[in-house]
Amino acid sequence: MAVFLSKESKVLVQGMTGGEGMKHTRRMLAAGTDVVGGVNPRKAGRSVDFDVPRSTDGQDGTPVTVPVFGSVREGMAATGADVTVVFVPPAFAKAAVLEAADAGIALAVVITEGIPVHDAVAFHAYAAAKGTRVIGPNCPGLISPGQSNAGIIPADITKPGRIGLVSKSGTLTYQLMYELRDIGFSTCVGIGGDPVVGTTHIDCLAAFQDDADTDLVVLIGEIGGDAEERAAAYIRDHVTKPVVGYIAGFTAPEGKTMGHAGAIVSGSSGTAHAKKAALEAAGVPVGGTPTETARLVLARLEAERVATGG
Repeated sequence: MAVFLSKESKVLVQGMTGGEGMKHTRRMLAAGTDVVGGVNPRKAGRSVDFDVPRSTDGQDGTPVTVPVFGSVREGMAATGADVTVVFVPPAFAKAAVLEAADAGIALAVVITEGIPVHDAVAFHAYAAAKGTRVIGPNCPGLISPGQSNAGIIPADITKPGRIGLVSKSGTLTYQLMYELRDIGFSTCVGIGGDPVVGTTHIDCLAAFQDDADTDLVVLIGEIGGDAEERAAAYIRDHVTKPVVGYIAGFTAPEGKTMGHAGAIVSGSSGTAHAKKAALEAAGVPVGGTPTETARLVLARLEAERVATGG
């Protein structure tokens, strides 16, 4: 099993013919993602050939031809796509997500950063009403290692396993994936660090709790807002699987925006210390560094193994 994304997922790429879209479509294909089409109304009817690297040597392999459709609806009708990855510029991102939601796509992964907050609020509400799950914006996407990769997460830094990961930070997503590469992951979800995101820590915790192939969850947060405090309350009341946390920003000065647009600290609200305390009160050990967090994961897995006689 996997969370939100699996080997059966059929992926469209809105903005595939742009520079970033081309680069990351090639990488997604190399990871085994079933990319079934791009979307660009000005280039409808064309196709793009991608020389996809062979996993064994990194060299170019057999070209993969991906058709370009004029709309998400057209792409879905032709291919059965159920996922779209959005690489369009910020000014056009709202329209892209609204189009995907109108078409009835199940999952929209919005990689674009710099989207105005009022645009994000509008398309999140619209997508929710249409039944489309949005991940992002300003996120690295998600990966179910060995199955599918929708976004910009490097596919070669880990392997399939039984850890679930949900993170605000793209960089820390990659680091924890690498630190725990010998154990491996079921699914890693980068939810994005903007003030308004579609899929939350809680959404991912609920999905991992229900996933029979996820044994432990790593939750990565950062300063600003109260998402981690709300996640702690949810863990206390609803999650029976072990959770290990990490919070970025212990040295951040108050009243400053640090990195992501949502990472703003005011007084004691939103601080790393407050978030750490909330998680630990819910029984979640919190590492002081990514490496320490990885050690906590290994220790918790070993404790679970001993407890169950595995």
